[in-house]
Amino acid sequence: MSTIRSTPWFVRGDVDGFFGLAIDNLVQILLIVVLCKGVLGFSDHLIFDVILPGVAVSLLVGNLYYGWQARRLAITHGRNDVCALPYGINTVSLIGFVFLVMLPAKLAAERAGAADPGKVAWHVGLFACFGSGVVEFCGAAVGNRIRKLIPRAALLSALAGIALSFVSLGFLFRTFARPEVGLPTLGIVMLLYFSRSRLKGPLPAGLLSVLLGTTIAWFIGYAPIGSPPSWTGLHLPSATLQEISDGFTSGGWKYLGVVLPIALFNLIGSLQNVESAEAAGDDYPTAPSLAVNGLGTLAAAAFGSCFPTTIYVGHPGWKALGSRAGYSVLNGVILTFLILSGLLGYAAWAVPIEAGMAILIWIGMIITAQAFQATPYTHAPAVVMGILPALAAWGAFIAKSALAVASTGATAGAIIEQFQNRDIWIHGAFALEQGFVFTGMILASTTVCLIERRFNAAAGWCCIAAVFSMTGLMHSYTFSGTETNLVWSPAWPWTFGYLCMALSFVVARWVCEPNEDELMGH
Repeated sequence: MSTIRSTPWFVRGDVDGFFGLAIDNLVQILLIVVLCKGVLGFSDHLIFDVILPGVAVSLLVGNLYYGWQARRLAITHGRNDVCALPYGINTVSLIGFVFLVMLPAKLAAERAGAADPGKVAWHVGLFACFGSGVVEFCGAAVGNRIRKLIPRAALLSALAGIALSFVSLGFLFRTFARPEVGLPTLGIVMLLYFSRSRLKGPLPAGLLSVLLGTTIAWFIGYAPIGSPPSWTGLHLPSATLQEISDGFTSGGWKYLGVVLPIALFNLIGSLQNVESAEAAGDDYPTAPSLAVNGLGTLAAAAFGSCFPTTIYVGHPGWKALGSRAGYSVLNGVILTFLILSGLLGYAAWAVPIEAGMAILIWIGMIITAQAFQATPYTHAPAVVMGILPALAAWGAFIAKSALAVASTGATAGAIIEQFQNRDIWIHGAFALEQGFVFTGMILASTTVCLIERRFNAAAGWCCIAAVFSMTGLMHSYTFSGTETNLVWSPAWPWTFGYLCMALSFVVARWVCEPNEDELMGH
């Protein structure tokens, strides 16, 4: 009992850790608000009365558990330096689910004449979040095996492709469309993050960027957004199990080609962060740590949030600040209070997306850079190969947006022919768009195997690609004139192509020989 009493729940370093982690999560919450409003057109009622209370539940579940886990480890080993695993909203899933799942679902519902396309998109997002939670929870038992199977270059490049295209490039456009706000905030982020500098004083760089952007936006009239909030008061979460089922019947299954790879990446990323904590001296059991992460995502979906949670990178940094178990508990409790009381609405009213988009550009750039820095330099071509399908998918998205703006009435065949007459083979871009995360991971894994001259393994990855194509997980689509839709029917041309690739790799050992001199010459 004396050991338990000598292990406090809160220490001074927990305050520093709380502000850092809470600001990170607060930026994610504000991003949810602005994207749900500006991109998806959700109502204030849906955002503040339903989605955000679900976010609060997911944050509370994980933060309380990881705080308790840290205190338990400290008591078990008689230590006072154990730091809780950082936890919060998953940025990659947030961006991916908005732009690659819910926005396409909303556009499809609008074309089908749905009475409330936004509600359909929310239902599909709930199903996607639930599916991600199932993968994360069930994958806790096999996380290490999955990590050994898929090369790091494949995992990181798939994420980098999304980050570079749908995050950095998209918000870079917006930065230069609103340069009065975009460029000053981008300058602050570049100065303090890329130069590895910090401000003299307690103000974090990200918070300074948001405050500066908000001030300028208010001064020139970009903010505040709408009228002052009127939704203060108690906003309790409510169960949304039926809505998850509605998401499946509304076509949520069509987006499994996006959901499954992102969920798999989240699982592996969380596993890597548990290992990072072990390297810093805090040896947490892998399976329960990953399982609770999955439970947090399932709790989010069960109570209205479309956005998965994750174990964050940065445990060694929080530990170096002196954070222990309390910073995690504070993060969960205080953010839950702000959300459920409605006070968070004032921040959403006052802070425009332009104030925080420089941080998103930086996140996308760092994720892309990490894909090269955290893999062997000889695997750099594999990283590039894994990024290309995401760039193609983003290009297809831009092309379809242009067609929608032009309101073309041409047939699908005529549109594709017109693009080809301009030497733009848009048919290939549309095929790459469907299941592009799978395609990127498989092509990158194949490239790694070829770099290491593991020809049979490379052929195996091509066979996996053939199976995915044959089942419709990749490349199979229909074109409506301005939108493409994944269809669960065999994509036979791509199946044949991948099988031919596999055959060429199988016979390579008999028809090829090493050419080290030429490689060294390059």
